[in-house]
Amino acid sequence: MTAEPVAVPHVVRVDLAGRTALVTGGGSGIGRACALRLGAAGAKVLVVDRNVEAAKAVAAEAGGRAEGIDLADPEAVERLDADIDVVVNNAGLQHVAPVQEFSVERFEYLHRVMVEAPFLIIRRALPHMYAKGWGRIVNISSVHGLRASPYKAAYVSAKHALEGLSKVVALEGAPHGVTANCINPAYVRTALVESQIADQAATHGIPETEVVERIMLARAAIKRLIEPEEVAELVAYLCSPPAAFITGASIALDGGWTAN
Repeated sequence: MTAEPVAVPHVVRVDLAGRTALVTGGGSGIGRACALRLGAAGAKVLVVDRNVEAAKAVAAEAGGRAEGIDLADPEAVERLDADIDVVVNNAGLQHVAPVQEFSVERFEYLHRVMVEAPFLIIRRALPHMYAKGWGRIVNISSVHGLRASPYKAAYVSAKHALEGLSKVVALEGAPHGVTANCINPAYVRTALVESQIADQAATHGIPETEVVERIMLARAAIKRLIEPEEVAELVAYLCSPPAAFITGASIALDGGWTAN
């Protein structure tokens, strides 16, 4: 196993010139990688993030534009551009606590960001997609959209709800040239995950590479973190012509986690 980042070249041939794309949580991590990949494919990308400065930086790099909003605010979500051809619902956050101690307010907040906001964004984008006879909706779910872990009631239930929403949209959108799919990554190399690795290494007195292999990826067969660009390349593929028949799917990018 290597703890170093793995280079991910652009291998998918996809031309999104003339298309518009919206990426939530686009200021960093997976969202940033998706925004840059779609921009490289020719799409005009709307980068949505609560951190407006981060969104602006990514938008400048992708040749797009930025919106700084809190996705937990439905009125703000309703003000987003609806003329979108590609939607990437990526924004998410975590809170860990036993169910009996889980804050109701925090549970509701996670669901507003990770379920209600994707619903509102998709709902607004579908008329435009239907009118054009083409649309791609990619929901960045998680291995926790397919499996559960203790102490993550809000996150796991939100990801399972996103899976169900994606399948319904796939069935309704199929006659209109619209596909909807979920990507289900395990742990991705992001600033948040790397800080967790460092904290656990200090707590357990073990090297960071052992934290990844023995603790975080105990269930996975491939013992390394996923690169954000690997997720983004799969997003690009789902927007390409050869993927036009893939819809309603949940694609595990988990190093064999769900094979257990």
